[in-house]
Amino acid sequence: MNNRIEIIDYHPRYTEQTIAMWRASKELALGMPEMHDIEAHRYFLNRILAATHRIYLAVERRSEMVLGMIAADDTQISQLYVHPGYQHQGIGSSLVEIVKDTAGDSLTLYTFEVNAIARKFWQKHGFVERRTGLHDNEEGMVDVLCEWRRENTWHPLHSIAV
Repeated sequence: MNNRIEIIDYHPRYTEQTIAMWRASKELALGMPEMHDIEAHRYFLNRILAATHRIYLAVERRSEMVLGMIAADDTQISQLYVHPGYQHQGIGSSLVEIVKDTAGDSLTLYTFEVNAIARKFWQKHGFVERRTGLHDNEEGMVDVLCEWRRENTWHPLHSIAV
C-alpha cells in the first residue's frame, strides 16, 4: 500500500463515505444492489457494528476519501470492503493484517460461494475454507466459512533446559 493512504479508527464523520464505498463494493462483488436503504445502513454501521466491532478505515491522506473498511471482533471478521476503483492495490491486505495482528489465535469469516475473487483473496491471506452451506444471511446466498489460525511459534527445542 502506498504512503498516501493511512489506516485509521472509524469515526462517524466518515459515515456517508463509508456507506457509499461499502454499497458500491458489495454491488460489484455480488452483482446485486444493497437491499437496505441508506438510513438502515447508517443505523447498522453506527449503532450496531461500531458498538460491537473494531472498525478500521483506509483513507487517502490528502482528500480524506474512504477507500476501504474492515470490521472485526476478537474472533471474526464481519465486513471487508474496498472501493471498486482502488482494489488490487494492497488496501484490503493492509486492513486484514491489522486485524490479524490484534487477533487471538484464530479468526473466522463468511464469504459468498459465488465471490471467487474474495475466496482467492482470503486463501492468499491464510484463511482455509472449512464449510460451505447456507449460513443465516439476508442475501439467501450459499456462503463459505473460512478460518485463519496463527502459526504456532512454539518449538520443542525452545523448552529444553540448558
